[in-house]
Amino acid sequence: MAINLSNRAKAIPPSPTLTISNKAKEMTASGIDVVNFGVGEPDFNTPDYIKASAKKAIDANFTRYTANAGIPELKKAICEKFQRDNQLSYTADQILVSPGAKASIVYTLMAVINPGEKVLVPAPYWVSYPSQVELAGGKCIFVDTEESNNFKIKAQQIEDCVQAEGEIKAIFLNSPNNPTGAVYTKEELSAIAEVCVKHQILVISDEIYEKLVYDGRKHVSIASISEEIKALTVIINGVSKAYAMTGWRLGYCAGPVEVIKAAARVQEHASSNVNSITQKATVTALTEDDGSIEKMRIEFEKRKSFLVDALNKIENVSCTVPNGAFYAVPNISYYIKNNKKGFTTSTEISLYLLENYHIACVAGDSFGLNDIIRFSYANSMENLIKGVERFESGLKSLL
Repeated sequence: MAINLSNRAKAIPPSPTLTISNKAKEMTASGIDVVNFGVGEPDFNTPDYIKASAKKAIDANFTRYTANAGIPELKKAICEKFQRDNQLSYTADQILVSPGAKASIVYTLMAVINPGEKVLVPAPYWVSYPSQVELAGGKCIFVDTEESNNFKIKAQQIEDCVQAEGEIKAIFLNSPNNPTGAVYTKEELSAIAEVCVKHQILVISDEIYEKLVYDGRKHVSIASISEEIKALTVIINGVSKAYAMTGWRLGYCAGPVEVIKAAARVQEHASSNVNSITQKATVTALTEDDGSIEKMRIEFEKRKSFLVDALNKIENVSCTVPNGAFYAVPNISYYIKNNKKGFTTSTEISLYLLENYHIACVAGDSFGLNDIIRFSYANSMENLIKGVERFESGLKSLL
């Protein structure tokens, strides 16, 4: 007898980034040489000093359940990180440690969103935001950003959205941004903060890539703009990207006490505490530094410079300069409009490139913008060179 699945589950699409990455891995396993630009994780190993801390925790038998919201020494380390890196003061009861930044976002949404309440999602957006809002019963209001503004939402666009839609409960702000690599300036954040305070819009500020900024830029958290916007902000962060700890699964959020306590209650019944070993390793990640993180950042910046320059040399392709994260989003609209295959979406082109030219990229329509395709430069320079050559050949074959 077939089990009738819930409408909630049926409405959730598979993650496009994981789908393309898994397909690339399957092809690689079958012996095909695939250059995988789809994966959203560093290609570096977790630094040795962090792994040593985990081994020490195992040897000390630190293997039991911990406090649901995180062990005290980790929450202390997170508070110290916010003070040191962001000039933000938080107390332990304003911190929730969760099994990944994804969980931090979902539990926050579950804590604040009632059925039908609206969440503003600037496009392009990280692929999971819409499904996360839907899981919480909310309604996404998508607002397109402009390539000429490096895909960053403007304060006036938020104001216009409020005027058109009425009450907006929350907004996603992702800086540095996935997929575009855009980094908001203090001035831009100040203008956005003013509108959000005016209309009492909760800001879910996804700052998971904060350590990966380039070109002399500095990451600024919107919560640091004023006490008024801090009281309306939940910061999402973690250790997966900057510390090359994707598989360790630890994220955290900081925000108003009542929101964090509510999100913690959701977590109690959904997943409970993050595994104990990861928590101990994260204390070390946040409190010690052997230079590994900066070495990774420097290498990413070198790759970024090469990739963006190479993409902009391809005929009828343009690529904005990302100032953070490890992604680039070339505009392939010319090839979507003029190809001889009859393709009308970036998804069709990305599948064509994977199957025929063995290069895996994530289609822009997965991020809410059909004109782009996402490259991850968390890859070797050898693969970047080879991949760009295949990308150019694949595009030319469409004409």
